[in-house]
Amino acid sequence: MAKVESQAKQVKGQKVKMTPSEAIVETLVAEGVKEVYGILGSAFMDMLDLLPTAGINFLPVRHEQTAAHMADAYTRVSGVAGVVVGQNGPGITNMVTSVAAANQAHTPMVVISPSAGTPTIGWDGFQECNQVSVFESITKETVQVTHVSRVADNLRTAFRIAYAERGPVLFDIPRDYFYGELEDEILEPHQYRTDARGAGDPASLSKAVNLLKEAEYPVIISGRGAVDADGIDDVKAIAEHLTAPVAVSYMHNDAFPDEHPLAVGPIGYMGSKAAMCTLQKADVVLAIGTRLSVFGTLPCYDIDYFPKQAKIIQVDINPRNIARTHPVEVGIIGDAKAASKEIAERLKRETPGRTRNGERMSEVATEKEKWEEELVDLAMEDGNPINPRRALLELTRAVPEGTMISTDIGNVSSTANAYLKFNQPRKHIAALTFGNTGFAYPAALGAQLADPDSPAVAIIGDGAWGMSLHEVSTAVEQNIPVVACVFNNGAWCAEKKNQVDYYNNRFVGADIDAPDFAEVARSMGAQGYRVDKPEDVGPVVAEAIKSRKPAVIDIQVDGTQLAPPFRKDALKMPTRHLQKYKHLDVESWGNK
Repeated sequence: MAKVESQAKQVKGQKVKMTPSEAIVETLVAEGVKEVYGILGSAFMDMLDLLPTAGINFLPVRHEQTAAHMADAYTRVSGVAGVVVGQNGPGITNMVTSVAAANQAHTPMVVISPSAGTPTIGWDGFQECNQVSVFESITKETVQVTHVSRVADNLRTAFRIAYAERGPVLFDIPRDYFYGELEDEILEPHQYRTDARGAGDPASLSKAVNLLKEAEYPVIISGRGAVDADGIDDVKAIAEHLTAPVAVSYMHNDAFPDEHPLAVGPIGYMGSKAAMCTLQKADVVLAIGTRLSVFGTLPCYDIDYFPKQAKIIQVDINPRNIARTHPVEVGIIGDAKAASKEIAERLKRETPGRTRNGERMSEVATEKEKWEEELVDLAMEDGNPINPRRALLELTRAVPEGTMISTDIGNVSSTANAYLKFNQPRKHIAALTFGNTGFAYPAALGAQLADPDSPAVAIIGDGAWGMSLHEVSTAVEQNIPVVACVFNNGAWCAEKKNQVDYYNNRFVGADIDAPDFAEVARSMGAQGYRVDKPEDVGPVVAEAIKSRKPAVIDIQVDGTQLAPPFRKDALKMPTRHLQKYKHLDVESWGNK
């Protein structure tokens, strides 16, 4: 799509007369917005009417929750803040879950939120809701338009905060404020916000460099911040100078190239044992662009891997994240790229003759080989009909280099963390710590729109698929060639595993009776495949990707081959006091 220049900003330094709708759309043009996601609504129809002429594509979805998931992934891939809009009341409240997910994922986003008209506010009129109060705790800020003359200014504020604080901002505008007129100048983004961030406090950087120089076994954890800042090459420079192994933070498997000889893989639930066994040895940990979330550093595979005695250097753009979950020796408030570049340059200046540590390189290679062998062995165990690990192994072998892969929440989606390997950034789009199901497919749609030249594949369980399969209609309508790989085990298996381990195989609400998803996909106009043999997974995935059409692959996997409980940290064996429930008590299990 050819760029359409903002007409209002052509008269530089002068205010021009325009309608509020025009002020909004011209600000979006100035911000480089190419897509707006939502469902048609009367509240913003005056603005909507301008989008085609402005060169902005309005992408209609089937449910507003999808809109913010698409915008979230679009931003992660493109770096441009996603924009969503909905009808006042239910249209906006339908986005609560996906906006909350984007908030915990630190994804810049602007939610254009029409609210009840000013003449009727407080009368509990049709579709009235205090949307500001609903979104206050799940956004970085709620910006309210209090007068039509402030529309452009307020929208600029929304974008400024979204980028500065890395998260969604609600731009709340009474629906009658789309009409009228105002005089304003449409500013260039550099006139009201900056993306430039410094490397951090020089004294803190010096302290960090001294720690790294003296470290006997430094280990780096590279996170989302390194991806967003385009700083992976700078992380690589530090690692190579120090011969420091590099792990990636939980569900950010694209934060360091897997093919690099110092890469050890992801930490966190169902991550890499190579990463965990390596991190255990660290005396200094350099955490770059990661908040070191509690859940993402919990023990896994019964390995309590996060080193308790190591000195931690944490680099994060947000001061709130420094030492939030783990005590640090040095905290650096700075851009991941700028800080990494500065640390690398200082290390090279101060230790110019440093040579590669061959013994450590050998250790890393051995740990990776052992873990890869274990992953393949686990995958090659027979399943009925298919071992889910085997399906994941065959899928990852079949996808071309550079494929974007989104993952949902659930037993198989989480197990994918162990198998997914990336050599390029902005390719792993995961549902992060908000943990809502139904994320992966709309996220893959948004990722595909952001990067139409790379294949996009979504890994989803059959439970999560029930929350997103309606968007196959969107994919077909908009010709978005995403391949949905639905791992069908007939149950909410992440929760079912809890009922296996903690509730003596008493299954309440766990089983799913689903239709043939391939047939449903075909009825919606997409390609539909059903796979029940492990050797067919790879060829079918490759065929679906090659078709460049919306596709759904219903992969029949074994519902008894399950990953460890997802929330071992939050579950306890059941105790029952009332007599009528005594047979459910853990102490009664041996009497059966």
